[in-house]
Amino acid sequence: METILSIAMGIGLSAACGFRVFVPFLVINIATLTGYLQLSPDFEWIGSYPATIAFGTATFFEILAYYTPWLDHVLDLITLPAAIVAGTILTASFVTEVSPFLKWTLAIIAGGGTAAITQGATVALRVKSTTLTGGMGNPLISTAEGVGSVITSLLAILIPIVCLFLIAWLCFWMIRKTGRFFLGRMRII
Repeated sequence: METILSIAMGIGLSAACGFRVFVPFLVINIATLTGYLQLSPDFEWIGSYPATIAFGTATFFEILAYYTPWLDHVLDLITLPAAIVAGTILTASFVTEVSPFLKWTLAIIAGGGTAAITQGATVALRVKSTTLTGGMGNPLISTAEGVGSVITSLLAILIPIVCLFLIAWLCFWMIRKTGRFFLGRMRII
């Protein structure tokens, strides 16, 4: 059961990386420093005091940058691969009781994949917002993404199974929405 909870926690935190890359790392860092979480030995650096400074600074600048009108779109290009890597690392940091091959396969596919789907949806939402509002709605989207990252990170740590079901539903909904969008485009052409 502990392995399932660890996997659920890792995938939940990976999804949070799709909203904001550094927020889940900061949440894990704080949870580790307060004694709420125990990380595997290879990833104990995430719970160190120097990491607190690094993650806190990175989170501050990432959130601030998403409120800058042109910089938010530039960041979207950078954060997709960063979110995939971060999601992979976070999932791997919680999956401990399995073979290294299974651990990294699961981390890449489930963690990186979940982060990619979430990040892709946020990019599509920002593009739609820019198109419909001329960028005036993007700060609202940025706020929702930041709040979503914090809430998803906390849910992943506090109630990982519920978080996993919510993420599965969100991924299903996003894939379905995206499929309808592209199928509608193909009918027009």
